[in-house]
Amino acid sequence: MELRAKEEERLNKLRLESEGSPETLTNLRKGYLFMYNLVQFLGFSWIFVNLTVRFCILGKESFYDTFHTVADMMYFCQMLAVVETINAAIGVTTSPVLPSLIQLLGRNFILFIIFGTMEEMQNKAVVFFVFYLWSAIEIFRYSFYMLTCIDMDWKVLTWLRYTLWIPLYPLGCLAEAVSVIQSIPIFNETGRFSFTLPYPVKIKVRFSFFLQIYLIMIFLGLYINFRHLYKQRRRRYGQKKKKIH
Repeated sequence: MELRAKEEERLNKLRLESEGSPETLTNLRKGYLFMYNLVQFLGFSWIFVNLTVRFCILGKESFYDTFHTVADMMYFCQMLAVVETINAAIGVTTSPVLPSLIQLLGRNFILFIIFGTMEEMQNKAVVFFVFYLWSAIEIFRYSFYMLTCIDMDWKVLTWLRYTLWIPLYPLGCLAEAVSVIQSIPIFNETGRFSFTLPYPVKIKVRFSFFLQIYLIMIFLGLYINFRHLYKQRRRRYGQKKKKIH
């Protein structure tokens, strides 16, 4: 019986080693999330610093070649953001999927469709404001998540993470809306992504029609994300109770 007990204990140890202990899996998850947030933080920091320095040196002239200066890094960061939505979907993080998915699809639509496919949009000043506001939001968000992975709580950074979105998110959505509005005449003129319905209808459907619908969706997405972020802030800092005299 002693031999059998020892053999069972040895087999249990081997099984735990092969499966990995809960503590080991937690550390692996934290390490993976730390590296992901670090890469995103460095990418958006590069964009933010680059745009800031160029604006300080060149002034308003820097607005018009923003896309050609930082677009490659923005493409990289936004493609990598797909991982964030996947993490939420499979349970690696506790973030809800919908707000993450709305932000991912909305930003990538602006970046890849509005800016990426239309050279006429790439030299407009609105690109600077869209990229600058996106990066300003993300450098605080990703640095906060990065420190959370190593159980660090820097109060100043925490306050910035849960407060700066209040002015920056609406401004970012406003800049996105302006870029869509400016692109509508260009899409109408070029006919890009427009199509004609088959016989017997034969009606030409302009892509600008979908852009007008998308304008409504931008502010609907803003409402959903704003509500989500407000709940996060309220959970973090709590509600101030009013004193009854």
